[in-house]
Amino acid sequence: MKNRLALALLLFAAGLASAAAETWPARPVKLIVGFAAGGPTDLFARLIAQKLSEQTGRNFYVENVGGAGGNIGAGRAAQSPPDGYTLLVTGGNLTNNPFLYSHVPYDPLKDLDAVTLGAQTPVVLAINPSVPAQTVKELVALIRADAGKYSYASPGIGTPPQLVGALFQQSLKLDLVHVPFDGGGQAVEATVAGHTPISFGALAPAVPLIRSGALRALAVTGKARSPTLPEIPTMAEAGFPEVEGSTWTAVVVPAGTPKDIVTELNRLIVGSLSQPDVKERLSAMAYVPIGSSPEECSAFFKDEMAKWSKVIKDAGLRAE
Repeated sequence: MKNRLALALLLFAAGLASAAAETWPARPVKLIVGFAAGGPTDLFARLIAQKLSEQTGRNFYVENVGGAGGNIGAGRAAQSPPDGYTLLVTGGNLTNNPFLYSHVPYDPLKDLDAVTLGAQTPVVLAINPSVPAQTVKELVALIRADAGKYSYASPGIGTPPQLVGALFQQSLKLDLVHVPFDGGGQAVEATVAGHTPISFGALAPAVPLIRSGALRALAVTGKARSPTLPEIPTMAEAGFPEVEGSTWTAVVVPAGTPKDIVTELNRLIVGSLSQPDVKERLSAMAYVPIGSSPEECSAFFKDEMAKWSKVIKDAGLRAE
């Protein structure tokens, strides 16, 4: 009797999960963004929400839950019911913050399930035109010839550009001073003004300054050249393949969300990323659409954590 009851309950639960997947979405779906409105993660989320609404006929909406470098929003998403009605649109903070903060309210691998890696943009290494270097090798030679003289700007401690700068410094054993700023715009402007002669920065705010000649781009840190600046070599092409990293945006859901819903979300989002208007809007932010599978996205998270946790530890970075 007990075995029959247990079997009946299992079948009932399976039926509920199946029904939820078949009828999803039956009501509005929330996309949490752990940052204020207007930034790249928020803009990506709003773009995807619009496309999901168009495809399903249901309301997908963005809720900005800022604070603690994205930790509050990620924690709220991780603690939400795994029913397909809460998504988290996030970036490198998801995988880096557990190593930067003494406590984060989530485990990126246990508490959240990957849906897709949405888009990526490389970091750009740029200098003030007064710096007498035309290549990365020439810049490295200058730094080594005058230890302690040069500094680099970044959008802030623990941001992907800063971590790439730290990787550059560590892997080449360079005596460089890091100067953090509150955002990518301020960081590149400091380099334009000559306060920090070197910049590891976000591509979008740097592009107009590079094109106007106010900044000299030496390399991008992606695995391939950026379509936004196709004439600028990668760090690998410049002779430093070990200095590689990007800013990225991904979509995740609370762990345990039914697989059918994750699969459908992935199909809808990846399909949206291939649409010309989406590509155009991402290009305006210097992003390249990716659209990976959930499994590929999860593997990417693991690789990012293994790589950047070492950089963070070796640099002694904290972001309390």
